[in-house]
Amino acid sequence: MTDGIPKARPFLKWAGGKRQLISVIEDHLPKEISEGKIERYIEPFIGGGALFFHLRENFPLKEFFISDFNPDLINAYVSVRDHVDALVKELEKIADEYLPLDHEARSEVFYRIRTEYNLTRSSLDSNQIQEKIVRAAQMIFLNRTCFNGLYRVNSKGDYNVPHGRYKNPQICDSENLHSVSEALQNVKITCGSYETCFENINHKTFIYFDPPYRPLPNTPSFTDYAQKATFGDEDQEKLSIFFKQISSGKKCFAMLSNSDPHVTDENDVFFDMIYSDFEINRVGARRAINSDGNKRGKITELLITNYNSL
Repeated sequence: MTDGIPKARPFLKWAGGKRQLISVIEDHLPKEISEGKIERYIEPFIGGGALFFHLRENFPLKEFFISDFNPDLINAYVSVRDHVDALVKELEKIADEYLPLDHEARSEVFYRIRTEYNLTRSSLDSNQIQEKIVRAAQMIFLNRTCFNGLYRVNSKGDYNVPHGRYKNPQICDSENLHSVSEALQNVKITCGSYETCFENINHKTFIYFDPPYRPLPNTPSFTDYAQKATFGDEDQEKLSIFFKQISSGKKCFAMLSNSDPHVTDENDVFFDMIYSDFEINRVGARRAINSDGNKRGKITELLITNYNSL
């Protein structure tokens, strides 16, 4: 463990979270990261941040840059980093109202807060810090109590995931939120596309890309994301070009995760083609690729690295 860095866990559920893959990813990290030759970590699709928290705790990295194109996600990270006590108070208020109720009354609270959340997107552009803290608390609450912990918006940008059915959801994990806040101190957090990280990359950088996964055909669990996806094949190809540019131009260490098309179609060589210059590892992962929970099991995912091409 790196001295002074607390053991923090992701504070949000997030599609494609990497907690279950940490040991596999660690096996594929560049050796220079444990040798102290890599000093900077960049993650442009931060999501739940499982790998970030693991590296922050266990490796001698000096600088961290995390970002995402989802402004609400970034607002949540900034609120935890800079205003954790106020955020905890807001979450405790919600928990005190919600938890004592039966399911029907809880649903009323859930949909009321969801409506408030959808009506106050402008608070992200506000100079009022408290408004942003309240919105972050609402996002965490919705994330903890919605169906399957999904984050999904409709064409109008409204969050539209229905209420879930949990007996005792942990709405306010104060201990972990404080640990997360400590882990995020001195971490550069920004909102924007992955391209904006270019200027921060140097030859002592390890950068991890975890973009929205390319949906696998005929897998119901990916349907919600495929229908609303804005990160299509053209975007995947554009990202692969960026991956090549930073590998040759910046001489950095880069890793990228994505779905493995061979799971459903062994003739689909989309990623094998666009990342043909790099090492493509097919690694085991437990994912829900079937709507029936009893049929969830191990599949393969891709871990693509540039270490052998530097």
